[in-house]
Parts: sequence; C-alpha cells; structure tokens
Amino acid sequence: MVCSLLSGTGSWMMRHLGIFLRGMAMGAADLVPGVSGGTIALITGIYDDLLQAIASFSPGLLKTFKSEGIPGLWKAINGTFLVALAAGIGTSIVGLSGTLHHLLEFHKAALFAFFFGLVAASIPMVAREVQRWKVATGVLFLVGAAITFGVGSLPPLQVTPSLFYLFFCGALAACAMILPGISGSFILLLLGVYSPVISALKGLDLVVIATVGAGAVSGLLGFSRGLKSLLHRARNSVMATLSGFLLGSLQALWPWKENALLLYTHSDGRETWLQSNAWPTGDWHSCILFAAVGAVLVGGLQWAGKRLKS
Repeated sequence: MVCSLLSGTGSWMMRHLGIFLRGMAMGAADLVPGVSGGTIALITGIYDDLLQAIASFSPGLLKTFKSEGIPGLWKAINGTFLVALAAGIGTSIVGLSGTLHHLLEFHKAALFAFFFGLVAASIPMVAREVQRWKVATGVLFLVGAAITFGVGSLPPLQVTPSLFYLFFCGALAACAMILPGISGSFILLLLGVYSPVISALKGLDLVVIATVGAGAVSGLLGFSRGLKSLLHRARNSVMATLSGFLLGSLQALWPWKENALLLYTHSDGRETWLQSNAWPTGDWHSCILFAAVGAVLVGGLQWAGKRLKS
C-alpha cells in the first residue's frame, strides 16, 4: 500500500516536472522574435491540453463552482497542469530575459541559427499530424507559409507606447504565441514595443509587466476557444495551415542579415534598420553547428514529451 502510494506520488511529480520543463522551453522560445511557444507545446505533446485548459475558462465555471466547489473547479480548468506550465514559463521569462537580450545584442546570428534549426526540424513533425494530405490541405499549407513570410517581412513600427497600446499588443501577441510559427515576440517587435517590454522585464517594471500580462490573458481566453473549436471540426486543415506557418517563419529566423533601410535614429544616436536576408558570411560554421543543435533538440523534446506523456 505504502509502496504503491509512493510510486504514484513519484509518477505525479515526474509528470508535472516534465510540464514545468516544457513551460520553461516555451517561455524561452517566446522571448525570441520569430519563435513561438506554441511550436514547443506542439512538438512536446501538450498543445491540445494547453488549448483545452485555456478554453475551459468560461462563464460555465461559476456553475461548476456552485455545484462542485473548489475541487470541481480546479479539475475543470486542469489547474495543476496550468500552474506547473505557467511556473515554467514565468521562470524562463524572468530568469532568461537578460541572457537572451545579451545574445540578441552580441550573438544574434548564432541564436537565430539555433532557432532556425529548431523550427525547420519541427515542420515534418507537425505535418505528420495531418492524417490525409489533399489538394485543399496543400493549398492551406502554402497559404499559411505565405502569411508568416509576409508578416516576417514587415518593418517594425516606431511608437511611444501608452498603457492602452501595451495592453492591445499583449493581447495580440498572446494570440500569436499559441499559434505555432507565429511568434508573439515578433508581433511585439512589429508593433514597436519589444524593447520596452524586455526592458520592463529586466528592470521589473511592474506597471508595464501587469499591463502587458493582462492583455495577454485577455487575448488567450478569447482566442483559444475559437482555435479549439477549429481543431475539433477541421484538425487536418488547421494542422496543414500551422505547418505552413512554421515554413514561412523560417525567413525571419535566417541568421544572416544586412541593413536595407534606416527606419529610425534614437536620441542617443542608435539606429534602427529594416534588415533583409543575406548570403552566409563570417563564422558560418558556428551557425551551422547551432542550427544542428536546435534540430537535435527538437527530436529530444518530442521524445521526452512522448515518454513523459506515457
């Protein structure tokens, strides 16, 4: 009896430790423009659980609370799963924001090469979710690729963000965050608030963090129910489109860039440029190595996800 109880407790702890670690991977991915936490959730086998848990937040929860109390409410929202995942995401965002900011500043090509390999290796894994490829799903794949390719080619806005604008950006980025291939951080970059948000995370500016967080929660709750319904009704079509999203996002993650157009000169003399993809230059051997590491990591994440789920 005691051995069985200890075994069950150990299994429960390992399962939720796995969810916490996958949350950390999602948080790290969401901090980098061009990479989506939804991609990590999908390849590690928790995407459907994540959508189901988020979509469960509805007015019907009040009825559940009245009839079943807190235990019923906690079960309805899959509370332990959400807490473990949110803890992992939060740990990554708070603990890694400074490191990723440094890497983006001084080792951008290597960092983007790593995520280029990660996303490229994810495409066939997501495409395998399509049970039957037809002309229609092939067209949706190409449309999805065209959308993220076009979004990734847009120049970033130059704005002085208000709190209302930050709330709106948080909501839009959260919608993108749970779509594999569309990066929430890249949406923040396009809307001109990526640097202010990263600076707020580094400096623990609670007003900005709370405003963006409230927008993100609002966006997640509103968007997840629609996406969950689409997956239930037309999973093949949705997965084909998401596979295309991943393919199109690769152009934004191409490690080698060159300045194409001066967008803005800051008061301290710093310049913001619109960049375009370029031929490999410099230490391209290292970039290939980091891309290979990213591709191998995807395989490891998917293997770990299957083992933890089983």
